[in-house]
Amino acid sequence: MTRRGWGKTVAETARKPVDQGAANTLSFLQELLHDYHPRDFAIQVSDGSSWPPEPSQFCRFTWRINDASVLRAAILSANQVALGEAYIQGAFDIDGDIEAAFRFADHLLNKKWSTKEKLRLGSWALRLAHSHTVGGHLHGRLHSKERDQQAVSYHYDVSNDFYALWLDKEMVYSCAYFHTPDDDLDTAQPQKLDYCCRKLRLKPGDRLLDIGCGWGGLIIHAAREYGVRALGVTLSQQQQELAQQRIQAAGLADRCEVRLLDYRAVKQPEGFDKIVSVGMVEHVGESHLPEYFRHAYGLLRSGGVFLNHGISRAGDRLKPTELTFTDVYVFPDGDLSPIATVLAHAEQAGFRVCDVENLRAHYALTLRHWLRRLEAHSEQARQMVGETKYRIWRLYLAGSAHYFQTGRIDVYQTLLLKTDRGKSGLPLTRADWYSN
Repeated sequence: MTRRGWGKTVAETARKPVDQGAANTLSFLQELLHDYHPRDFAIQVSDGSSWPPEPSQFCRFTWRINDASVLRAAILSANQVALGEAYIQGAFDIDGDIEAAFRFADHLLNKKWSTKEKLRLGSWALRLAHSHTVGGHLHGRLHSKERDQQAVSYHYDVSNDFYALWLDKEMVYSCAYFHTPDDDLDTAQPQKLDYCCRKLRLKPGDRLLDIGCGWGGLIIHAAREYGVRALGVTLSQQQQELAQQRIQAAGLADRCEVRLLDYRAVKQPEGFDKIVSVGMVEHVGESHLPEYFRHAYGLLRSGGVFLNHGISRAGDRLKPTELTFTDVYVFPDGDLSPIATVLAHAEQAGFRVCDVENLRAHYALTLRHWLRRLEAHSEQARQMVGETKYRIWRLYLAGSAHYFQTGRIDVYQTLLLKTDRGKSGLPLTRADWYSN
């Protein structure tokens, strides 16, 4: 019979020398998991010993332990960065549904170890000796133009080809819009672009500004389908170069342009009829939200609208007191504010709030599409950016899907109006938004 359900039998174990390190790891994990139910995953340790899921549970993934010493230290630290680092350093692997592993990760990070428990589990180190450097050696004052340029380059200038592996064909790097859960990404992303255009009520000849335009997907769609004249700005040189190439290829150079420019440096004396910003406000920083909204307000003509689309921290969740894995390895200097805080700053800048929509469920679906596409191109991704970067992105996409699914973070589209002597000029209903 097996030992507490472990895959190897006593007779099999007797035929080979006992791997004491693996045996210690099994003991550690048995202690760790005694109160975790239902366990819907398998575990495999360095000598090949395995522990199947609990009876009647479908196996969602296999947790494969490669370096037990690093893993034990990460678990006992109860630190998100330490656990993430253990994965990207190869101390363990997740074979199968990595998003499903985050329920277990929550259990580990929320587990409170008493001194007695730590002693009973062994004299293992309580924390990893962190070697990370926040944001890839960013320099300068937080959210200064120079530092924001570095932060954006750190994230977005990985490689256009890398992003093309797992984004849709239009390379839209933000929440898609699903009419049904069965929509594929190449259907849902154009639906999102058009939804934004309908919310803005674009019409031929409108002057549109896109703050943080990425690879130009939205302004290309708006110029082609709605006849607007569009300017997009980004701090990523790789995004700007590819966006300009795509504009030329689409024959829209007379109506579209993407500049490598900080939004604070945009000057337009005659103003814009409409402004849109999708997935950029997260980089602004809560302390700079007043400046962000004031500048957008100043660029907008009277009667114009600003569609601000961004991720927010759920209002019942406190701001993290220590760095997260995403802070360190993915979005340096990123800052998520509750929607109430965002709206308050928008109103203080002079805007009137016309509509607020939470698209959280849509982002969870989007992230799962991105994750599956990245995993399907894992070998190409590793060749492009290396094993560590691939692991960082796989973990980031899976974790983000989990956080949207569990309601810890939200994504809102907010329609903001700059009134014309108190008049809105907007229809009484949203009916035209849903006409397609």
